[in-house]
Amino acid sequence: MAFGWKVHGDGRTLAPGEVVKPDERLSWPRMVGFGAQHVIAMFGATFVFPLVMGLNANVAIMMSGVATILFLLIVQGKIPSYLGTSASFVGAVVAIRAAGGDSGTVTGAILVAGLVLALCGVAIHYLGVRVINKVFPPVVTGAVVMLIGFGLAYVVADIYWPQDQWIALITMAVTGLVIVGFKGFVGRVGVLVGLIAGFVLSWLADLVFGNITAFNAGTGQVDTHPRVSFQGVADAPWIGLPDFHAPNFAVSAIVLVLPAVIALIAENVGHVKAVGEMTGQDVDPYMGRAVLADGVGTALASAVGGSPTTTYAENIGVMAATRVYSTGAYYIAAVIAILFGLCPKFGALVAATPGGVLGGITVILYGMIGLLGAKIWIENRVDFADPVNMVPTGAGIILAIGPVSHQITKDFSLAGIALGTVVVLGGYHLLRVVAGRPSTLSGGARPAPVVEGSDSTT
Repeated sequence: MAFGWKVHGDGRTLAPGEVVKPDERLSWPRMVGFGAQHVIAMFGATFVFPLVMGLNANVAIMMSGVATILFLLIVQGKIPSYLGTSASFVGAVVAIRAAGGDSGTVTGAILVAGLVLALCGVAIHYLGVRVINKVFPPVVTGAVVMLIGFGLAYVVADIYWPQDQWIALITMAVTGLVIVGFKGFVGRVGVLVGLIAGFVLSWLADLVFGNITAFNAGTGQVDTHPRVSFQGVADAPWIGLPDFHAPNFAVSAIVLVLPAVIALIAENVGHVKAVGEMTGQDVDPYMGRAVLADGVGTALASAVGGSPTTTYAENIGVMAATRVYSTGAYYIAAVIAILFGLCPKFGALVAATPGGVLGGITVILYGMIGLLGAKIWIENRVDFADPVNMVPTGAGIILAIGPVSHQITKDFSLAGIALGTVVVLGGYHLLRVVAGRPSTLSGGARPAPVVEGSDSTT
């Protein structure tokens, strides 16, 4: 059920070992507090990634709230989750902009990817969760997630880090120390803490050292400029609608973003299973609905100029810490996010984030995304002694990191993450045929040691 939560116990406290289930709630003042925690947890990444992709942060924050409400309705309140901005599209967006594409082209491509993701959700709903492992086995999904992260290394090296290398280095160090050194909630919002620290340091550096002479992303050349400018913040009103824009559609851009669909499927499945384990409920019947809902959220958000969405591990961490799994908290968080989107001054402040700060933040974010691919391999015991697994995976990752560009026709080419994904996915299935192996669900994983032939990926 989507609404009508039952009050848990006395509505005030939790006994040892108790949890607040998705269809339960505590008192509403307490639920507002839990909803605010979810906003803080998703906040950093949800506005950092639109900033990196050159999209409007206000639209992204607002539409993340709208997408979350749609998600909860589509899954019928069975899966508590927040839909924040997805990092999986960053590499493709950078490539689109490098080829001259504008924000309309970017969001048009993402909209199509969202629709494809929604269709995949429908397929999963009717065909079952196990179909995912047939088409996207662990060796493939792990490789795609890895190449999406590592394929963004050149963005840090060529765009952000040169803008202020010392601020980038300090921001990276502070972010890493917070993530590792602080346990619980503070550690989970380490990226946001690092970004704020870098922002303040950049402002202080302007006061102490004056303007910096370095690469300016705004002008595309080396010049002398302040690290931080608050002129846009001063000019922006406190209340108003964000800058919506309509999407444009280009085949070349659409091809670049489609590999992110594979990563989103893997991400959604992993997050939903994690929620199921925490709540002690069987969520597999709702897996297709969850993927469908994410696709709908992504398509709707990008239709008005927003960012792609995905279920957020940060908010799953909040639930694990609080033991409150009520979907009521997510509805509250979604409403708060929508209200944030109606404050243009907030968006202008986000847009004022210095490039050096983004360099320090993204070097950690991109690396962590890449290593999530390795985590998928380890958890599924993928066997890299098998050349069927090793050859396409290694080739695809190198093509993405390059980034290597392959010209298909005079006006169309595959490059970087898109090219790497095609090689990994197509190469894996082709080499299985060449090796004379039947289609299985093992996905290149080592067989389980106890029951021969068991599926180690489920």
